[in-house]
Amino acid sequence: MVMDTVLSDPLVGRLLEGRYAVEAFLAHGGMASVYLATDNRLERRVAVKVLHAHLADDRETVARFEREARAAARLSHPDVVSVYDQGSDGGRTFLVMEFVPGANLRAIMRERGALSTPEALAVLDHVLAALSAAHAAGLVHRDVKPENVLVTADHRVKVADFGLARAVAGTTVTTTGSVLMGTATYLAPEQFEHGVADARSDVYAAGVMLFEMLTGTTPFTADNAYALLTKASSEDVPPPSTRCAGVPPQVDALVTWATSRDPEERPRDAGEMLASLVDIRDRLDLHGTVPAPPVNLTTKVSEGRRADARPGGATHVVGAPPAPRSAGDTTDWQPPGVAPVTTKRSRRPIVVAAIVTIAVLLSGLAGWWFALGRYTRVPGDLVGQSQAAANHAILAAGLHPKWLTPVHSQTVQTGLVASVSPSGRIEDGGTVDLRLSLGKIKHILPDLSGMTPTVATQRLTDLHMDVGQTTYVWSATIPRNEVVGTNPKSGTNVAEGSDVTLLVSKGVEHVTVPPVAGMSQQNATQALTNAGFTVATAQRYSSSVDAGTVIRSSPAQGASPAKGSTVTIYVSLGVHTYKVPDVRLHRLSTAEQIIEDAGFTPKPEAAPLAGIGLGVVIKEPLASSMQPHGTTIVLEYF
Repeated sequence: MVMDTVLSDPLVGRLLEGRYAVEAFLAHGGMASVYLATDNRLERRVAVKVLHAHLADDRETVARFEREARAAARLSHPDVVSVYDQGSDGGRTFLVMEFVPGANLRAIMRERGALSTPEALAVLDHVLAALSAAHAAGLVHRDVKPENVLVTADHRVKVADFGLARAVAGTTVTTTGSVLMGTATYLAPEQFEHGVADARSDVYAAGVMLFEMLTGTTPFTADNAYALLTKASSEDVPPPSTRCAGVPPQVDALVTWATSRDPEERPRDAGEMLASLVDIRDRLDLHGTVPAPPVNLTTKVSEGRRADARPGGATHVVGAPPAPRSAGDTTDWQPPGVAPVTTKRSRRPIVVAAIVTIAVLLSGLAGWWFALGRYTRVPGDLVGQSQAAANHAILAAGLHPKWLTPVHSQTVQTGLVASVSPSGRIEDGGTVDLRLSLGKIKHILPDLSGMTPTVATQRLTDLHMDVGQTTYVWSATIPRNEVVGTNPKSGTNVAEGSDVTLLVSKGVEHVTVPPVAGMSQQNATQALTNAGFTVATAQRYSSSVDAGTVIRSSPAQGASPAKGSTVTIYVSLGVHTYKVPDVRLHRLSTAEQIIEDAGFTPKPEAAPLAGIGLGVVIKEPLASSMQPHGTTIVLEYF
């Protein structure tokens, strides 16, 4: 059926707009058919993409397609299929593009299956470079997928269909149609949910495509496009290593970063993603070659008509002599290159002298032109300027700016010009390559505590950071000569090339206990706290130290315990007193025994009426009063 369609295709053999001779059918897609043609004006092979009739009949779609085609034609990059022209012939709207002999990435993966990690990264490098150039020019592809990535036999990669995706975005396509089913896999959630797309939407599609190249499968499957898009909006793209062993964690991280459902959490554009890809590839030495398509997949066409054939034009004979004059012309005709016969004096010496003079002048002029005249100078102060300022300066110098993939820079702020090539002299009207700065590469500073300074320094070196200095600090928890922490703290985003201070343990700090005996409790507590101790308090009776005054500390003054340890102070309660027993009317011997048993010293004294046998009374101190042990109790007996 396909062969019958090709043989009966009414466009094959047609001349579009009197310029493009359609020679062969190449491919049929959901939105357009592609043909091989010859541009008779420039005598080159081109690919002509003709919109399907149901799209070409929609005037709004055609107008949008024409605007987007003109925008895409301004995009010039070696990894982008160039758009040469756009036109309409007999109601057929078409786009004229660079002809790329080879196969698309979908056909290669269908034939080979999953690519190796180095191969996948090599392909994506070119895809991201193309998208980065588009994003820098304010263009969004909107339909990044393997079908739009072309690979040639000599390992070149070309991204196609810039602008066409947006042109058909307004058309109605059911969720079960093959067009949307083919695109839905790579559609970012915000495109499905809100109908909006920006550079981050292209980044999402690139991440899904990298997943597919690594695993040979798409992240999600469903029976229809709506179900597939719903799943992509509610589930995260899994790491490729869950389906294909051997994918490095860094590549897993690149895929999950690019395919985050929240566009704010993705790389801001293809340039930022490309910078990370290059960094990962260089660090892990994952340099590979773009896989060439198998011979059976490579696009093959016949040589067609000769380059000098001009269908419909007159035959031109090169080198024929001019025709003789008419019969009425009496001037003798001479073959070209033969001087006519004359009877006048020859002027040859004069002519020769004039020719020599002119030749000398032209030679000098040519020498000046090739040495200096055809050159101008690239403005020398572009690095560090804004993109708008650099564009203005280059255009004012009669040159053309070309913005390449942004790069990280250790010296130039984000968004300003980081590099200019060439510098110095350049031919008039030449192109100046410029790159904007992505700023310094940043890494999350890891926790280095517990490592030796040597190991910690190596970890920082691996992250392209420097040890600015080493500061030794006391630590009650980290052993001596091990890293306590860093400045900045771990978890901080730190730019490459930054200095990081290592805080290294000196071990536990010991502090001398100050003298606190005889101080008030408040003053003693303050003195010990100032020395770095934690203070505990205990109370004791003392017959020699007033109440509220510190008796002693433990550890004692002069000791050197660890800083932060606990020092106990003993605070006096004063003299310990006891109740004097009441021994009234007791016999003297009995009273003396009671007083002694209570810890006091009895002292009997005879009363004036002693001997009448009435017992004793306490003369002093009074009975039931509180007295220290050992106090003399005077007993008066009768």
